[in-house]
Amino acid sequence: MTNEIILYAGLAALALIVVMGILARMYRKAGPNEALIVYGFRGPRVVKGHGTVIFPMVESCRELSLELMSFDVAPQQDLYTKQGVAVTVEAVAQIKVRSDQPSILTAAEQFLTKTPPQREGLIRLVMEGHLRGIIGQLTVEQIVKEPEMVGERMRATCAEEVSKMGLEVISFTIKEVRDKNEYISNMGRPDVARIKRDAEMATAEAERDTAILRATATREAAVAKAQADQDRVIAETASQTRQAEAQRDLDIKKAEFSEQSRRQQASADKAYELQTNIMLQQVTAEQVKVQQVEKEGQIKVQEAEILRHEKELIATVLKGSEIERQRIENMAAAEKNRLTAEAEGRAAAIRSQGEAEASIILQKGEAEAKAMNVKAEAYQEWNQAAVLDKLLTNMADVVRAMSEPLSKVDHITIVSTGNDDAAGVHKITGDMTRIAAQVPALFEALSGVDIKQLMANVQGIKTKPVADEPAEK
Repeated sequence: MTNEIILYAGLAALALIVVMGILARMYRKAGPNEALIVYGFRGPRVVKGHGTVIFPMVESCRELSLELMSFDVAPQQDLYTKQGVAVTVEAVAQIKVRSDQPSILTAAEQFLTKTPPQREGLIRLVMEGHLRGIIGQLTVEQIVKEPEMVGERMRATCAEEVSKMGLEVISFTIKEVRDKNEYISNMGRPDVARIKRDAEMATAEAERDTAILRATATREAAVAKAQADQDRVIAETASQTRQAEAQRDLDIKKAEFSEQSRRQQASADKAYELQTNIMLQQVTAEQVKVQQVEKEGQIKVQEAEILRHEKELIATVLKGSEIERQRIENMAAAEKNRLTAEAEGRAAAIRSQGEAEASIILQKGEAEAKAMNVKAEAYQEWNQAAVLDKLLTNMADVVRAMSEPLSKVDHITIVSTGNDDAAGVHKITGDMTRIAAQVPALFEALSGVDIKQLMANVQGIKTKPVADEPAEK
């Protein structure tokens, strides 16, 4: 039983697969760029963009391309224009099958069994014929200069005829137009000459206008520059004048402000001094009041202290004073006895010391008297030569003392104009020499002794002892 079920299931699956394969072979699909022409027992029909079931043996189908067809339209024979000029025209045409079902069926009737080259050949013959007729109605200039117009005429002329074949002209473009007689190349020469002439004239006029404009601009620039310089000078002068006036006004304002500031400062200083004096007076008055209060307080304290002392004296001092008086009298008597004993001892000592000092002074006086006598005798024995020798010997000390301040000078600056021969360092030594020469005159002024006379007396001393010697004997 189980084997039969498996067998039946397998046969059913196999049958299903076979049916699905048959249906898959029967179902045909058409893409968006093609049309499927189905014909058979149900009649011809067009399938575009979807699928359909084709029953075998009773129906069949063919594919028709809906894509754009682009091909060259270039007649081999020369085409004659309205002027009778033979030209060769090459163009490109783009044609496709219309999208509606009647047009697709019409195109299927015309081209379904033909290959793409055969189909393009038929269409090219139609296009070349219409192109020949249109070229014969136009001039060379129109063909060359207005190729869009030729394309429009081709589309308008061919539209009805190609529509009968289920087609439509998408575009028709002229690629090239040639001729064997160089008509086209010579056609533009007048225009080129005219254009060149116009260009040269325009260039000359432009250069002339440029030169005129340049000269005008230069003149205007020079005038503008001169005017600008004049305006600048005027503006600078006006600016300097305004600056001077502003500076003058500023100086005046500064002077006025300074004067006001000095006045206000003086007023403030005076007011401050007055206020300070008033405050000082008030402080002094307050201090006087405080001092008065303090003095009054001190007086009251002193009065209270005096009263307290009086009471203490009354209570204790009187009795203590009696005892103290007795003690002071005893101490005074003892002190008196002590001082008396000390005075007697000190007197004896002073007496002994005075006697010793008197003896010493006496001996010292006698020695000094003897020395003075000896010196007097020696001075009496001195003659004028000794005095002169002593004077001359000490004169060097006097000169040294006079020149000693010069040794304490750090440096000496000598300013000389060169006119005085005595100027220079030797001027100082010369001054010292003159100072030393004034020492004898100083000695004469102080002692009253004439040194010249003393020197003359010294000359007479040489013979005087010889004359006086017998008398001394």
